[in-house]
Amino acid sequence: MMNFETRVGPDLGDAAPVYPSAGVPDWFRDAKLGFFVHWGLYSVPAWGTPPGESRVGVEDAYMHHQYAEWYGNTVRIAGSPTWERHQRVYGTGTSYEDLTDLWQTPAFDADAFIADLVDAGAQYIVPTTKHHEGFCLWNTATTSFNAARRGPRRDLIAELHDAARRRSTRFGVYFSGALDWHVSDFPPIESDTDLFRYRRNDALYARYAAAQVDELIERFRPDVLWNDIDWPDAGKGDDDHGVAALLRRYFAAVPDGVVNDRWGVPYHGYLTREYTEIPDILDQPWESTRGLGFSFGYNQDEDARHSLNGTALIRLFVDVVAKNGNLLLNVGPRADGSIPELQRAAMHELGAWLRENERAVLGSRPWVRAGEKCGVPRVYTTTPGLLHIHLLDPAHGTIDLPAEVGPAAEAHWSDGSVAALVPRGDGVLQAAVPERMRAAAVAVLTLRP
Repeated sequence: MMNFETRVGPDLGDAAPVYPSAGVPDWFRDAKLGFFVHWGLYSVPAWGTPPGESRVGVEDAYMHHQYAEWYGNTVRIAGSPTWERHQRVYGTGTSYEDLTDLWQTPAFDADAFIADLVDAGAQYIVPTTKHHEGFCLWNTATTSFNAARRGPRRDLIAELHDAARRRSTRFGVYFSGALDWHVSDFPPIESDTDLFRYRRNDALYARYAAAQVDELIERFRPDVLWNDIDWPDAGKGDDDHGVAALLRRYFAAVPDGVVNDRWGVPYHGYLTREYTEIPDILDQPWESTRGLGFSFGYNQDEDARHSLNGTALIRLFVDVVAKNGNLLLNVGPRADGSIPELQRAAMHELGAWLRENERAVLGSRPWVRAGEKCGVPRVYTTTPGLLHIHLLDPAHGTIDLPAEVGPAAEAHWSDGSVAALVPRGDGVLQAAVPERMRAAAVAVLTLRP
């Protein structure tokens, strides 16, 4: 996956705007776990090429896109599996946007939905307000192509926002800045080059996008402003509809808000890494984002073979946190607003683990290194005066303490029981994992050096 912080837009020379100086607030660094919600018109067909179904080269990756939320693009690539399936299921005369009239949300209860995410450990929640298809999930004045006037005929973002605020949970918004297929007439995107070639960069569209984000800021005061796939170049100058002015308005409205790195300008808040494994600690605050499976939007053909189970999810989470990151875990609901059981089961396992171990994770910071290159797999986090060792394979039965830990260290397990530290023949301190914790996804040993 590409990294976006290196995309800084056209060289404007002396005409370059002045960007805000806001950084990444402590609340965001302390949060560690957020939930993405990819829900949109693409949730009606709910399909992308299932992982492993066909072996394709890089040049054909967009034709066999695994992201169900990219359905609106993939369906326009003649001969693609999505194109073939769409004709078979919906008929040759049905366009992607015709699916709007099929979208109904009878199972959606915003309070129950948000409660599920909070129970799973969500410290902030970021739903898609407008994905690349251009269908807005709030009651916007900028276009009638929105969920309040068509399809669900509900202001879905308002409902999610209000439910999150009732639970005192931070709320953010995702917005597709440079891609909007509804108001564009480009050919389908078939490569990473096309991703930046077939997009609107004109001033009219830049004003349209800025007006939509201004609405989101005014109505929802989002704690996180999460832009995707850059911003139109005509909106990167010192104009009122430019990114710099937009962000100034945002931070004036939400002083402790935060933005990501996908604006295509020299300024960003935190880094994003999508479906990417990071080898070690990143100096800058960052966010790992991915779905439980291989798609963000719900893909009805994904099953347990394609999805993280609870154990794998918990281990991923602590690995990200140990490397100075947050995990933005995606939930892809069905079109009707229900969370598939496969996703629900894994996220609830994460929530149960976090309730027992939150003191070793929430508000933590990295140690001098993320983990060890050899031996029993483990990663480290720190909170004031404490070092937390997250054992990724507690079934191994024992754990060697890092050499930096002195012999006078106090140690206890996450259930409060004292851990006996026994020196090996070479002087390395070792602790035995209690039998009751050896079946855990991750066992946590806390040390007071």
